[in-house]
Amino acid sequence: MPSIFQKKPTHNFSQKPLFIFTRTNLILLFSLIIILGFLYPYLGFSKVSIFSNTQLKFQSKWRNYSLEEAVKFVGKNGKTVIVCIVSEPYMLFLNNWLISVSRQNHQNKVLVIAEDYNTLFKVNERWPGHAVLIPPVLQASSAHKFGSLGFFNFTARRPQHLLNILELGYNVMYNDVDMVWLKDPFPSLEGNHDIYFMDDVAAVKPLNHSHDLPPPGKKGRPYVCSCMIFLRPTNGAKLAMRKWIEELQEQPWTRAKKANDQPAFNWALMKNADQVDMYLLPQSAFPTGGLYFKNKTWVRETKGSHVIIHNNYILGFEKKIKRFRDYGLWLADDYYSESPLGKL
Repeated sequence: MPSIFQKKPTHNFSQKPLFIFTRTNLILLFSLIIILGFLYPYLGFSKVSIFSNTQLKFQSKWRNYSLEEAVKFVGKNGKTVIVCIVSEPYMLFLNNWLISVSRQNHQNKVLVIAEDYNTLFKVNERWPGHAVLIPPVLQASSAHKFGSLGFFNFTARRPQHLLNILELGYNVMYNDVDMVWLKDPFPSLEGNHDIYFMDDVAAVKPLNHSHDLPPPGKKGRPYVCSCMIFLRPTNGAKLAMRKWIEELQEQPWTRAKKANDQPAFNWALMKNADQVDMYLLPQSAFPTGGLYFKNKTWVRETKGSHVIIHNNYILGFEKKIKRFRDYGLWLADDYYSESPLGKL
């Protein structure tokens, strides 16, 4: 008979196998993974978080990318840089313009001055080194609305950007991105002048019109366009840019007078006409939108001479795109493979 003091057998739980991965548990785990996968997009997780280190390094690189580095990179095969200034709402127009520039084999000279980080990162992700941001960053929400304070602030930075590039010793061509190149514009830059620009009047001029700065109009100043400018790194060109900056400071935007950069550009040219060597580009090659899109007779008579078309004299993104499409100049839909940025 066993003693009442005999120890009962004890169980060693540490040696008992743990059946965690039972069929039931595996089914529950698998179900949880499926549910989390379905809910993932709605839980506020960012894809960036998965690749945060890579993304942070990428963003840091381009945030610290200087204008001097950018100009040296795009100007490495010569001393000319083609500049456009772009905020995110203009990305489709940038691509359309880039396709036309690429067809003339000048895309490698292009530097996009981005006015917001989304544009900076998007361009450099697809086309490394071709976009730079010059602080401070402006609010882009109203920068595309002609006549707004945002538009004024956006365009008023232009002469300083151009002056900075001139100070680095480079020729610089500026283009608005609502333009399309039909031919290479550089052969039209005859002579060795400080600054070249195009007229912004719709009135037809003689084919052999003067290349001097046009006389003042009703507002007491000429009417040339600040949309297309070519500058050499001369004292005269730098003087014109400094005077443009001064005029913008003296004529700030107000609700009553919704200024933009172009009147100040014209005042600056007129006030320095005796110190700056200027050249008005031929109207037949560089027509304003008010002429090219509205005078079919003139277009027919000057066929073959058009170089750059500017889609101005019209407001609104959709209206501009429609007009480009109507004239076979909207390339971004069907020919995006010709752009360094690809399809946007």
